Amino acid sequence: MYLYLKALHIIFVVCWFAGLFYIVRLFVYYAEAQLKSDVEKKILSNQYQIMTHRLWYIITYPAAVLATVFGIWMLVENQALLQMPWMHVKLFFIVLLWLYHFKCQQFVKQIQNKNLTKTSSFFRIWNEGATMILFSVVFLVILKSAINWIFGVVGIFVLALLLTLGIKFYKKIREKK
Repeated sequence: MYLYLKALHIIFVVCWFAGLFYIVRLFVYYAEAQLKSDVEKKILSNQYQIMTHRLWYIITYPAAVLATVFGIWMLVENQALLQMPWMHVKLFFIVLLWLYHFKCQQFVKQIQNKNLTKTSSFFRIWNEGATMILFSVVFLVILKSAINWIFGVVGIFVLALLLTLGIKFYKKIREKK
């Protein structure tokens, strides 16, 4: 039974993250559409509203709930996991992931109400939040050793810094064209 729960947990975690990564791309596209001519803006905004709504409520939110349900079920089936320090840190990152998820929910609602005010550059950087959480959790689950996962997480933050610098550099290149 436990291995079935684990498999389902992993499947829905993958779906959740896929939804989070794609929803933020839609935020980028929606923000960029606001800078187009009125005709383009209207057409693109309406299309992105539909896509955002469907992705969020049909894929991302259900996947988040199911990943959490199967994760909790795994902890009930194998309570020894709760005695392991790495699991406490993982649960902390899951709380951060849910906070990230709820903030994305606010952006989804802003798009539905046509009042999203953040820029595409903001969302390009925002997208790295989910990436950092994903990398951190994977390192935790695979390495389980406090020292090893600390190095992994520090490496992720260095990667995030490099990605942020890369995004800013790419923006400057795009603005010159």
